[in-house]
Amino acid sequence: MKLLKTTLCAALGMALAVGSVFAGGGAQSSGGQAAGGSGAKIAVTFAGTEGATSGQSRMMTEVTKTLNDSGRFDVKVYVAGALPGDTDNLVTQAKLGVNLVVPSDPGRLASQFNIPDLNILMAPYVLTDYKLLEKLPQTALYKEWQTALEAQGIILIADMFNGFRSFYTTTPVNNVADLSGLRLRGFGNAIGQALAKYLGYAQTTVNATEIYSGIQAKSLDGCEIQASTADSYRLYEVTPYLALSKHYMLQSSFVCGKALLDSMPAADRDFFLKTVNDAATKYSGIIAQEEQGYYDGFKTKGITVTEVDIAEFQQAVDPLYTNNDLKLTAGLKDRLFKELGL
Repeated sequence: MKLLKTTLCAALGMALAVGSVFAGGGAQSSGGQAAGGSGAKIAVTFAGTEGATSGQSRMMTEVTKTLNDSGRFDVKVYVAGALPGDTDNLVTQAKLGVNLVVPSDPGRLASQFNIPDLNILMAPYVLTDYKLLEKLPQTALYKEWQTALEAQGIILIADMFNGFRSFYTTTPVNNVADLSGLRLRGFGNAIGQALAKYLGYAQTTVNATEIYSGIQAKSLDGCEIQASTADSYRLYEVTPYLALSKHYMLQSSFVCGKALLDSMPAADRDFFLKTVNDAATKYSGIIAQEEQGYYDGFKTKGITVTEVDIAEFQQAVDPLYTNNDLKLTAGLKDRLFKELGL
């Protein structure tokens, strides 16, 4: 009971902090428009932790412009952790009724909302082609996950490809054994913990914005992260080695509170959903095209980029599936592949 009270107090405190961002946007009425008249605009804030130059941040900036240009929305965007709280905290605020759209990811959502099967979307070496994300929303599985999230007050709007995650380190990593004993920042969810378990490094969870300083302070030996974010955080200044393990196909899962979506008039809601989904599809392609450019750029900035043996890394994490560390439903992978037409 004490833990529950502490959690609720923390959530309410965060809601007050985030709420201050909307001072000037107006309180929301039950009709979905800012209080003050039928002509008032719908106030929405996009909030992410990635740097301003990352594909995810640019996508949210473009969506913000499109929505505002319609004259029906008053949208603001905050990136690089400008709003207080990590991703999970921001998603909680959206669930509680703050008008936020937050890019989370399937693994985070799986842990935060106790839907273990969502982990399959970012499980190591399961999905390896970003174009599959265009088919994903039409699958029965995806619709089931959306329904399960909606029952808990969260709307899964879209999944966007956000790059492959690899290891950026202060010492060379040429094979799995080289990861042993390293302190690396990664996902603190079940996926991140399982990856660390089978690849042999020590999992450390800090906010993404603290990676650079953690490496400088030698409390971290590196991280596993996507190229665009590594570039936007200037990690090439502190991590001279990159091992291209490409173990996760990272996705930005854009979510908002059910209350926000329900408050919008039908035409505005449709326009809002279409705008986010169209931008997610567009930027999935942009990020895929830009990724090799980031790797080439890292080389010119002094990073040693190593093409590791992917098969060795896959073999090392195979026990994750035989031991079912992610608590996936039996046959889930086969069902997902069948619905995706693989």
